[in-house]
Amino acid sequence: MSERKQPHGSRSRTPRFSGLTGKVLVLAAIFLMVGELLVFVPSIANFRINWLKQRVATAEIAALAVEAAADRSISQSLRKELLERAGVLVIVVRRDDTRKLVLSPDSPPMIDTSFDLREASPVEAIIDAGMTFMHGGNRVIGVVDKPSSMKANLVELALDEHPLFEAMVRYAINILTLSIILALILAALLFFALNRLLVNPVRRLSANMQSFSGNPEDRSRIIEPSGRRDEIGVAEVELQQMQTELADMLSQKNRLASLGLAVSKVSHDLRNMLASAQLISDRLGMVEDPTVQRFAPKLIASLDRAIAFCADTLKFGRAQEPPPRREMFALRGLVDEVLDLLITEAASQVVFFNEVPDKLKADADRDQLFRVLMNLIRNAVQALEAAMPEALSEGQVHVRAHRDGPACIIEVADNGPGVAEKARAHLFEAFRGSQRQGGTGLGLAISSELVRAHGGQIRLVDGSGPGAVFQIIIPDRLQEVATGRRGERSA
Repeated sequence: MSERKQPHGSRSRTPRFSGLTGKVLVLAAIFLMVGELLVFVPSIANFRINWLKQRVATAEIAALAVEAAADRSISQSLRKELLERAGVLVIVVRRDDTRKLVLSPDSPPMIDTSFDLREASPVEAIIDAGMTFMHGGNRVIGVVDKPSSMKANLVELALDEHPLFEAMVRYAINILTLSIILALILAALLFFALNRLLVNPVRRLSANMQSFSGNPEDRSRIIEPSGRRDEIGVAEVELQQMQTELADMLSQKNRLASLGLAVSKVSHDLRNMLASAQLISDRLGMVEDPTVQRFAPKLIASLDRAIAFCADTLKFGRAQEPPPRREMFALRGLVDEVLDLLITEAASQVVFFNEVPDKLKADADRDQLFRVLMNLIRNAVQALEAAMPEALSEGQVHVRAHRDGPACIIEVADNGPGVAEKARAHLFEAFRGSQRQGGTGLGLAISSELVRAHGGQIRLVDGSGPGAVFQIIIPDRLQEVATGRRGERSA
């Protein structure tokens, strides 16, 4: 994606070394140093053991040279040279139960501490190496080990610890230098790997989210997935879906807001027109014609509902439904009113069936339930007419109802083509749930809102035959029990 100018007030970019890269590098350095320490300490201890064993091997050679001399007697100068070459102060050889001093200066030194190389455990070796560093090589130490090149049980040495201390310091410096070089190489590789595989993709995600938040309606700011198959790729795909849905939702909200403003303006003029039509219908009701007397009350009732709806729209400033004014009423009569209006609109091939029991009552807002049934039955009629005459010769609309405990269940069923799978996902959403060409889906969205205001639900259920079956569930109100107090005096 091309670089875009950050919106005003957005957060600045995180500095490279104070963001994820810096934190990961610090952690990597810490872990690397811990690993080096775990390797370095045993390595120093092992170096000390090997150094001492080399001194033992050199002392064995010096002892063999002494034993090879005539009468095992050597000069003072040769004794001194052998001790210097071996790097020791005293050499003692044990055979069986005898202990023989092979080489020694004129005044043997006092030994500060002794070490038995045969029984040194790894932990003891590490502790001994630490003590060597602590004392700085200012001790005379004794060393006991089994010889490897001469026939003897043990070889005992006394030597100055300072050469050992210097050798260990040089070894430690070499190890640390090599570790630093390796650490720098690994840090550089880790830096570039993390930036390429992790930090740069995460920075791209965060930059896109900041850019998108500046103008969520701009679809050009929606992220394009890179096609990665790891967690970053999944995050990019999920972010794209979320941004797309949010952009669609905001666009829909803006359209609804514009529609609400337009409806408010239209409702103002429409209310005046309907008021004039209401006056004319009142005059029409005075005509003593049977047909006129039959339809005039229904026309007046429809005009009253239309005027009340326009007034509510203007009152709330948007298409927000008022709370339902609930009452118990016979449902069959309301269904008859709806069918009487739709009969005049429907084609002659559409047959309506009111199968609601006469005594069945619903606890609901009569006008709002009228609108819900009107929307559902009208949608059924439109679906049937669209399927005729090619796929359907006669359409049927059945309105049924029954009670299930404290709830009234109403069903509107038809024998049409049913609801397409594509429309089912957004069935009760405005501008998205319509499957009819040119439809807006507002009817089902309004019906769902009205039913939810009653505490109920509306849904599409699978019927036993062809067509669509919409089910409305409206629970009764909870009846409050009056807590009165009865008099105590008997009659």
